[in-house]
Amino acid sequence: MDPVDLPLPVVRRPREGTDAGALERDLRSRVDGEVRFDAGTRAAYSTDGSNYRQVPIGVVVPRTVEAAREAVAVCRDHGAPLLSRGGGTSLAGECCNTAVVLDWTKYCNRLVSVDVENRRCVVEPGIVLDELNRQLAEHGLMYGPKPATHPNCTIGGMIGNNSCGSTAQAYGKVVDNLHRLEVLTYDGVRMWVGRTDDGELRRLTAADGRVGELYRGMTAVRDRYAGLVRERYPDIPRRVSGYNLDSLLPEHGFDVAGLLTGSESTLVTVLHAELELVPVPKHSALVVLGYEDICQAADHVPAILRHEPAALEGVDHQLIHFEQKKHLNPDALKELPEGRAYLLVQLNGDTREEVEEQARALIDAKPEDVGHTWYDDPQHIGELWRVRESGLGATAHVPGKPDTWEGWEDSAVPVPRLGDYLRDLKRLYEEFDYGHPSVYGHFGHGCVHTRIPFDLESEEGIARMRAFVEKAADLVVSYGGSLSGEHGDGQSRGELLVRMFGPELIEGFERLKGLFDPGNRMNPGKIVVPYRLDENLRLGADYLPWEPETVFSYPHDDGRFSRAAARCVGVGKCRSLEGGVMCPSYRATREEEHSTRGRARLLFEMVNNDGDSPVTDGWHSGEVHDALDLCLACKGCKTDCPANVDMATYKAEFLHHHYKGRLRPLAHYSMGWLPAVARAVALAPRTVNALTSVPWVARAAKALGGVAPERDVPVFAEQRFTNWWRERGGPRGDGHRGEVVVWPDTFTDHFHPAIGRAAVAVLEAAGFRVKVPDRAVCCGLTWISTGQLGVAQRVLRHTLDVLREDLRRGTPVVGLEPSCTAVFRADAVELLPKDPDVERLRDRTRTLAELLLERAGDWRLPRVDARAVVQRHCHQYAVMGFDADREILGRAGVDADVLDAGCCGLAGNFGFEKGHYDVSMACAEAGLLPAVRQADDSTLILADGFSCRTQVDQAGTGRTPLHLAEILAAGLHGKEAVADRPVPSPRRALLPLAGAGAALLAAVFACRRVRASRKAL
Repeated sequence: MDPVDLPLPVVRRPREGTDAGALERDLRSRVDGEVRFDAGTRAAYSTDGSNYRQVPIGVVVPRTVEAAREAVAVCRDHGAPLLSRGGGTSLAGECCNTAVVLDWTKYCNRLVSVDVENRRCVVEPGIVLDELNRQLAEHGLMYGPKPATHPNCTIGGMIGNNSCGSTAQAYGKVVDNLHRLEVLTYDGVRMWVGRTDDGELRRLTAADGRVGELYRGMTAVRDRYAGLVRERYPDIPRRVSGYNLDSLLPEHGFDVAGLLTGSESTLVTVLHAELELVPVPKHSALVVLGYEDICQAADHVPAILRHEPAALEGVDHQLIHFEQKKHLNPDALKELPEGRAYLLVQLNGDTREEVEEQARALIDAKPEDVGHTWYDDPQHIGELWRVRESGLGATAHVPGKPDTWEGWEDSAVPVPRLGDYLRDLKRLYEEFDYGHPSVYGHFGHGCVHTRIPFDLESEEGIARMRAFVEKAADLVVSYGGSLSGEHGDGQSRGELLVRMFGPELIEGFERLKGLFDPGNRMNPGKIVVPYRLDENLRLGADYLPWEPETVFSYPHDDGRFSRAAARCVGVGKCRSLEGGVMCPSYRATREEEHSTRGRARLLFEMVNNDGDSPVTDGWHSGEVHDALDLCLACKGCKTDCPANVDMATYKAEFLHHHYKGRLRPLAHYSMGWLPAVARAVALAPRTVNALTSVPWVARAAKALGGVAPERDVPVFAEQRFTNWWRERGGPRGDGHRGEVVVWPDTFTDHFHPAIGRAAVAVLEAAGFRVKVPDRAVCCGLTWISTGQLGVAQRVLRHTLDVLREDLRRGTPVVGLEPSCTAVFRADAVELLPKDPDVERLRDRTRTLAELLLERAGDWRLPRVDARAVVQRHCHQYAVMGFDADREILGRAGVDADVLDAGCCGLAGNFGFEKGHYDVSMACAEAGLLPAVRQADDSTLILADGFSCRTQVDQAGTGRTPLHLAEILAAGLHGKEAVADRPVPSPRRALLPLAGAGAALLAAVFACRRVRASRKAL
């Protein structure tokens, strides 16, 4: 085919003419997979990590690669546009479109084969990078490129974007680490492609049919544009912009896999990839160098490159400051040397001595005024890398600062010119009055990341953003650089590519697109024939979201729920499969709607007044309700999410409005009103325990209470903690350290009172005078978690009345149940804002460990000298942190294995609610329960949270977890730490009362009358 005759794409708005209903029916009938055209799914996939939003036609989750091939065929039959999606973290808008979205991540995520000898493997596109490397570790191999999103990015997405990451310094981009790709064109050609020697190329170009046409067309493109490619493609390691026409050059072996890498689903669909692997480094060292200024640090990069680092990253003082304000990576930040800008230099080697020698050589060669620290242990190296990898989230939604956005976030220039480029870029910020945005990135390759405070909600602001990006594009081209050094072109840079490559090469890109996708159905509007960079904005000049009245005050979002709903920036950390707390339901289901990000997208669509929003029913939205139903309200996202999305709070707010004036689920009455129920049961706990041990009574009670039938009803204590306290006669001891209030939460008071007794013993031994409230009190947790916020406010006001005198005297309040403690430390001030007493309550509330460290730091803790497996409660992890507990355990001689296993899965009422049992147990089996089963009998199981202890109790592990207070109290008396838990009374003594008792219990569990429940309070 003559290159002049290569077709150009002509269709700009490809959705026209697509019959979504008929398309959905055919997909359902022909594709082995989940076909979803519902409003909730379309909302969840409407955007990625970029500034752009396009609601998809529908989503297909294929169960096999063959099913995906059939999905493409169905789309072809209907002329429907198609988008193959990875982890959905793309920052240039390439991962959202008005198209049918193929999501590979749930099922098509296998490591198909490993060739250890040749260091290659074959994978399906949905496999997550970290998961792939976990499976390859047994062979001593790994995949080299490692973006910051490595816990959740997929290989298919990395191929689509030609991803890099910090390790590209040693291993290069994805295009440098591919052997072959199996691809599928929109018109149905399926083939393996890779490097093509001259003989094979002659055979393929002479072939009949579509394969021959493709190879003849690629040869024509190569021959026509080879000179321009050699002339105009920047000779830098981070040229990611544009199609990889250079891969077709003879010196690159006519590499069709390389050509298609980075094409962002605009040319083909990747079905399989054969990857080139590298050995896992045996030893590493990380040297951190401190400079006065980020530009000075950039100037020093060429000198450091002479030491052949495996990674070389730059971080400025702004990023560090933002992480400090957001309480990200506090331990790692303490390990940085003096300075206002830093270079992180990783050195790899076969022996510890080798990397130590490299590190010392680097340190010896640095200027005298450059500070340094260095580490060669995996823990510190990992902590310091998290400082860099948190960059995107840390620079978004900084308290007290305007919101920042992508749009010029990954330009790349020749390394020797990096310092000057940064100086010019800073001048450009000042010219456009954008202040001093943080800059950081892959300095060893001249790649710069930044987020800029663009105003994307006014015509003037958007015009200014456009003018800035155009000038920035001209600036980077003047430096011989690339518009994108990592994140791709998509919509952010597609329109700007002509400034970098010139009109002739843009024509070459269009001809290549026309060759592979003549109908422009593959991710249309991205890279070539692009949408404008200022259209399809997620916000935009006409963005006027619904601003509903709320119960929570949302102080971090200017009191606006719409801002809270727009907080997610799409990093996708909530989709990671290991480490941290969030998002337990996603880990169990692998569904986008069950990730923090997916739920945030639905909430954004709920408040979005755009006419094409798929979520239209406001607080009554069934789609939002369904997405939130499997949210465990664990609060893990409050800390783990780089943008601090607090989905537990949003869920409580939504449930409050959703059920306002409507009948609630049974569980909201039984478990939402648990404090009232427990106080009623306290009138006859032995009777209730006996009755709930009768199978048919328990089944009836659980059915009437909306409780999962698989769950056991917890056993109520025969003597409450508060009753024991009164019978004991109140405070004892000299109290030379002052007074403390031990908080009698519902779970300690009614279910595990031994914990309260143990806490009293420990605090008195430490020299405190202990007080326990003499009136019924509650934090309101169960009403918050079920969205009964009006009741929660009344309960909290009552609590403040009881504690007011102590709070005003400065008396600390010790919380034993982490979830209740977290209410006082976080939720209460947002439910009752501007109340000085609730602020005092927040400031006075401490965990047992925190109080002992702060006010009894010189007390010699009782020695326990034992090993323990420790499950942190999610609310403690998210709100209070666990550092104090680690310190106390260490001082007590406890060798603590603190699990990084995520949520226990019970999560308050969640795991008890009917319909949640399977997800609850899947969460527990992801980490907690296997760790408990593997622990030997001499190892203690420590879990301060009632939910965590109950999950272990009811999972048949044969272990009874302890609270920190119980372990310390046992050490006081030199006893073995053994849990004292209530057990049900013998059935036979109370069977005659079963009928009447069952009716009474059912009435209690199904209590619906607010007046009666208030009396119980």
